[in-house]
Amino acid sequence: MVMQSVSITIPESIAEYAMPKDEREILIRNAMILYPYIKNEVISHGKAAQLLNIHKMDLIALYSTLGIPYLDQTKEELKSDLSVLRNLRSKTA
Repeated sequence: MVMQSVSITIPESIAEYAMPKDEREILIRNAMILYPYIKNEVISHGKAAQLLNIHKMDLIALYSTLGIPYLDQTKEELKSDLSVLRNLRSKTA
């Protein structure tokens, strides 16, 4: 993977936290840079994983360990989706 340096301006008080100490911290930092683009549906989890050079399921697992769910639905949305699926299933049976 070709790397490129990027300069950012951050408050001095958080500078020590912005310097990853190992490969895992680098991966987490880069995944967190991409997350807003996933959340805003600019890129998919699959595309983000490709950019990070990891498998999609590994990215989903990484976000999960950070408390970021793969499925971001309310209970009502989930119930509605299940209802639609059950309705479709009954029509095809």
